[in-house]
Amino acid sequence: MSAHQLNLFAIPAIPLIGSGDDLAGLICTAADDAELTINTGDILVIAQKLVSKAEGRIVSLKAVEPGEEARQLATATEKEPEVVQLILDQSRRILRHRPGVLIAEHKLGFVLANAGIDRSNVDEDPDKVLLLPENPDRSAATLRDSINKELNVRVGVIIADSVGRAWRMGTTGMALGCAGVEALANLRGRKDMFGRELQVSEHAVADSIASAAELLMGEADEATPVVVVRGLEEGESEQDSKVLLRPEDEDMFR
Repeated sequence: MSAHQLNLFAIPAIPLIGSGDDLAGLICTAADDAELTINTGDILVIAQKLVSKAEGRIVSLKAVEPGEEARQLATATEKEPEVVQLILDQSRRILRHRPGVLIAEHKLGFVLANAGIDRSNVDEDPDKVLLLPENPDRSAATLRDSINKELNVRVGVIIADSVGRAWRMGTTGMALGCAGVEALANLRGRKDMFGRELQVSEHAVADSIASAAELLMGEADEATPVVVVRGLEEGESEQDSKVLLRPEDEDMFR
């Protein structure tokens, strides 16, 4: 996949999302109100928090009873025991920890700080936290199908979150789920500028798109959680985000 020109624009005035809301319908309405046309081939990058809220993935820490493992790990990491219990519940295993930091392998396969559990821009109640969607690829496919039906188009959808990376400072966008988008492009067999055949090159397309969209989404009070990416002409791929997960036997850092 390549393009000589990309256009990205955020859809303004997306309302606050609650459990059970018709997220696809609200996105289409906001685009229409802003006189923004969503075209076939566009990719909609949607912040994970919107999807999780619509799917009712908010949890009150007051309802969480931490076990002994959570209490011990909370002491070691200087975190709230209730948060640590949720992290354990959402994870396959804890990979690293130190005071202030807890890295987990989420049960979906992602390696994330705090298993992706977040409380920023979640709710006025500081005891409310947000979990990842249960199945981000299914969520992306459902949103794509709804938007395609409502607007009579063929689009791609990426559910994106901000994540840190080993060996690098700061966060960047990552595709937690996708539908209708070539998530991983295999470039092996293609020739470079000098005619050499590429042997191992693969391009994490969905992550790259998510990262570009994050520049418009922001991390604080920007309130622009949906970005349209135009120019890549997607919408037909059958890949999902699972192709981006490196098999454990190939992971040199876990």
